[in-house]
Amino acid sequence: MSAFASTWLALREPADRAARDQALLSAAASHANSVANPLIVDLGCGTGSTLRTLSPLVPAASWRLVDNDPALLAEAKRRAANDAVETAEADLRDVAATPLAGARLVTASALFDLASREMVAALAERLAAEGTGFYAALSYDGTARWSKTHPLDIAVVAAFNRHQRGDKGLGPALGPGAGAELATAFGQRGFDVRSAESPWTLGPDDADLQAAFVEGMASAVSQTEMLEPEDVETWLAARLASVSTGRCVIGHLDILALPKG
Repeated sequence: MSAFASTWLALREPADRAARDQALLSAAASHANSVANPLIVDLGCGTGSTLRTLSPLVPAASWRLVDNDPALLAEAKRRAANDAVETAEADLRDVAATPLAGARLVTASALFDLASREMVAALAERLAAEGTGFYAALSYDGTARWSKTHPLDIAVVAAFNRHQRGDKGLGPALGPGAGAELATAFGQRGFDVRSAESPWTLGPDDADLQAAFVEGMASAVSQTEMLEPEDVETWLAARLASVSTGRCVIGHLDILALPKG
């Protein structure tokens, strides 16, 4: 597990928890709780943020945490300190081989904007065949707004959104289109689908997360070559200067897809 991954996941976890749509979170928990001793499988689990958020609402559940990073899995298991939590290392691109068997609910957080259309379709097809519910939170939706505007904001966000559609290890990424693609794929396969906005709303108390996010944006934008390097540097300097006084809203979508009946 890289120091960057560890720091980033720790920084974003409180913002993620605050941003989740509470109605969909509760509905996901109710679906899991409708059977005795449900199994929840969390894809791309990282250090276990979804487990820590959802498990108090589904106390009888057992969990299978799935990721392709053994170091993240080890940290998730350590932090869980629970015999009802198992981990599994898997290539998430291979949906057929991903250990989902027996799940009442499959979950993920901040994953599917990194995934491909093909991966989403394969997952929807498999969960439809197995009658499994699905809850995916915090897919980036392509919107970013700041209380202190900058003339380059629109150009930077556009370039960032293009970068988000590059291959992040799971095939050509859906990027900002992930939420809509999830809703379509599961809806076409007979699920009852609900979606809700789940934006980060960050202020001065979140200065470290704001700074990490805009630094990541600037790095991604630089790779697109859509803006001149000096423009990216100017924008980043202005954004970093405002994190202790300004606010920003970063858009996400939550999706809940439940089998009918």
